[in-house]
Amino acid sequence: MIDASYNIQSETGPKEAGFGDYFALLKPRVMSLVVFTAFVGLLVAPTPVHPFIGFCAILFIAIGGGASGALNMWYDSDIDVVMKRTKGRPVPAGKVTREEAFAVGIALSCMSVVMLGLATNLVAAGLLAFTIFFYVVIYTMWLKRWTPQNIVIGGAAGAFPPMIGWAAATGGISIESVLMFAITFMWTPPHFWALALFMNDDYTKAGVPMLTVTNGRKSTRTHILVYTLLLAVVTIGIAFTSIGGPVYTLTAVAMNAWFIKGAIDIIRRDEVQAEADNYKTERGFFKISLLYLFLHFSALLADAALGVFGLGW
Repeated sequence: MIDASYNIQSETGPKEAGFGDYFALLKPRVMSLVVFTAFVGLLVAPTPVHPFIGFCAILFIAIGGGASGALNMWYDSDIDVVMKRTKGRPVPAGKVTREEAFAVGIALSCMSVVMLGLATNLVAAGLLAFTIFFYVVIYTMWLKRWTPQNIVIGGAAGAFPPMIGWAAATGGISIESVLMFAITFMWTPPHFWALALFMNDDYTKAGVPMLTVTNGRKSTRTHILVYTLLLAVVTIGIAFTSIGGPVYTLTAVAMNAWFIKGAIDIIRRDEVQAEADNYKTERGFFKISLLYLFLHFSALLADAALGVFGLGW
């Protein structure tokens, strides 16, 4: 296991940090997913929200998501520095100190939760606070380095934003918001396991017990197919709720057919084939997974818009 006290600054030398470095602490790519799914959860909710309140809610949810990213970089700086995918981040690159990352994360966490509570309600604020705690403590500090099920359980952290958006609008939780949570929760394992298939060396060097490291790539391929099938059940199930509609139904059927085919293509391959073409199929599945999530939530938004004009189911 890599020593968590590893001094990034002494290895790389001091470097002057700019605004972009501190912004990068917030993991803007992940934050964009948080913002989008929370935005969908807010807009498809049955309770209308004043535009200014809605803007504030999404802003504070985004800040809370960014705060989680900063705290994750603070704690994971020792393994980030040895992984190709993460060694360019501000802390391992020596641009921001671990102490600064921690301070930014704590400050933004407290601010986002308090302000979301003031702008909307305590349910939404409580869900945001739990999401930050879950991602930083349960996933980053515990699951990630302890069990190959890290992504399965830890995926809950990235799945809460639509529930928070829904709660900001309605003040509560419903079957619709739980199913929106379930989309991302069930999507996360096949998404990250596909990445792990062609980035396995990084996880091995960092000592992270990803499924590919502990169980091997063959077992991982089987897990991807199983979770892809379970994901299809969840996503198609949403079509039968109040937020489902014609656009979502067609999208869910088409995307799940494509995704399942991709998972079947993956399980049919062995390592000789995969290495020969530099994991082309696995990389393709990973890219499809990004489109998969975006299109499902976009379809929910489209049906909500149709419903405003009385064009839904």
